[in-house]
Amino acid sequence: MPWWGWIILGLIMLGAELMVIDAGFYLVFIGIAAAVTGLIVMLDLPLALWHQWMLFSVIALVSMILFRKKLYAKLRGSGVGYETGPAGEIVTVAEALEPGARGRIAYRGTEWTIVNASDRAFTAGQRVQISRVDGLTLILDQVTEH
Repeated sequence: MPWWGWIILGLIMLGAELMVIDAGFYLVFIGIAAAVTGLIVMLDLPLALWHQWMLFSVIALVSMILFRKKLYAKLRGSGVGYETGPAGEIVTVAEALEPGARGRIAYRGTEWTIVNASDRAFTAGQRVQISRVDGLTLILDQVTEH
């Protein structure tokens, strides 16, 4: 393939990732590998077509393995210390709940199963804290003051 074909392929992959498809940054590294392969072919090295494809594959795989996760987290990941889950939020229980008992609560527009992980019973209308989430179950505890 001519050098400019690799460059065009690289630009198409980069453009597709950045403008059309959110492929988790994989197309970015495929595009970079194609562009680098095009630059190497442009140096007029005697590379057979299968050598070019092998070079392209190796550059793409190595760059994905070494750099993708870190770069993706830096550019699109969550901010430092930013929690997306409900742990730490305060809710009001609608029914009395003994220690270790299960119940239901309306939270964020849906019904959740709750478990009293405290050593004291909750009374109806008591404000409690979500200590953690276990699957689809909210684990509740006494409100801790900071």
